[in-house]
Amino acid sequence: MMHAAWQTIWRFGVSISLLSCPFCTTRFASADAGTGVDLTRVRTLAEQGSISDEIALAADYFTGNGVPQDLKTAAYWYEKAAGLGNPAAENQIGYFYQAGIGVRRDPKRAVHWYQLSASSGFPIAKVNLAIAYLNGLGVPKNEDLAVRLLTQAYEGGNGTAATYLGDLYYFGLAVKQDKAAGERWFESGVKLHDPLAEFNLGSLYSVNADHLHDLPKAAELLRQSADGGFVPAMHSFGLLLVNHPELKQTPGQSRTLLETAENAGSWKSSVVLAILAQDMRTVPVDYRAAYFHYRLAVLQGGEEADHLIKRDMNAVGTKISDQERQIAIAAADAWFEHHSLKFVFLYKNGTSSKDFPAAAMTYASDGSFAGQLLPLSSS
Repeated sequence: MMHAAWQTIWRFGVSISLLSCPFCTTRFASADAGTGVDLTRVRTLAEQGSISDEIALAADYFTGNGVPQDLKTAAYWYEKAAGLGNPAAENQIGYFYQAGIGVRRDPKRAVHWYQLSASSGFPIAKVNLAIAYLNGLGVPKNEDLAVRLLTQAYEGGNGTAATYLGDLYYFGLAVKQDKAAGERWFESGVKLHDPLAEFNLGSLYSVNADHLHDLPKAAELLRQSADGGFVPAMHSFGLLLVNHPELKQTPGQSRTLLETAENAGSWKSSVVLAILAQDMRTVPVDYRAAYFHYRLAVLQGGEEADHLIKRDMNAVGTKISDQERQIAIAAADAWFEHHSLKFVFLYKNGTSSKDFPAAAMTYASDGSFAGQLLPLSSS
């Protein structure tokens, strides 16, 4: 039986993401704790004006590596390094001001630092500055300049810039709509291993109604995006494998992907897990688990999720006792109390210097287009 919720999740759960993470400063490495670095020496050199040590000290305070985590102090040292002209630090403190990390949110101040970094040719800063001009954040809206900056960033080797140009052309934003050109930009982003481009192109090949479908190709693209830490791709890839078991996959891969996405705050993945728990092909069927996942989806997705799944959730509720329902509700509520953040990226090791570390990026809930960066210890 095809649930109404399932049909809806499949329809919009893997749709193309337009400017979903426009202020990602880089593909970060997670914090490297316990390195044995002499923090006293680093601090002394930083206070003497060593840019590299100022950046290293900022990273230590950001991650809590050898010192108590202190975002204000991290911002202070990144800004000190930025003030001495380091383009990476300029971009980083710009993002801190954009997202309000350790400093008061200030879009104009963010743009100031992005402009300085971009003037040094730093491609990521050009992307961040382009999105500011595209949306009028801290500067007057200037779509032509935004397109030029994205083009320059792509020419500097930034794959995310190609993805955003693909979004603009595909949807006709700031430029004349040209879906073919948009797809070519996505392909350019894929060549540069950008997770957003991989997700967008994978979506075209799997669910877009007016595009040729190639499910093995879509699966590979979504796998690459999921491996890059993009949470929507984890959901989409997991769902694709559930719906197409003929695709190459390892045992339990689809469930692992969906559970990871659920843990990152994806209510759509919670709905799919609920449906799987009550699937008559599953032995044994677990209605209490289904009710738990439905309840979690409502907590994660609010009114949108509640409207979609209310009928299915109530139907499952009739198949378990009042006590079992209360146990499931209590378990979901307790879980959500400690996992209420919604993540767009879960970054992985090996992609960047530890001096600009992050482990995850949340969705921006205030319209700022800049999510919080949350460092995690590698331990």
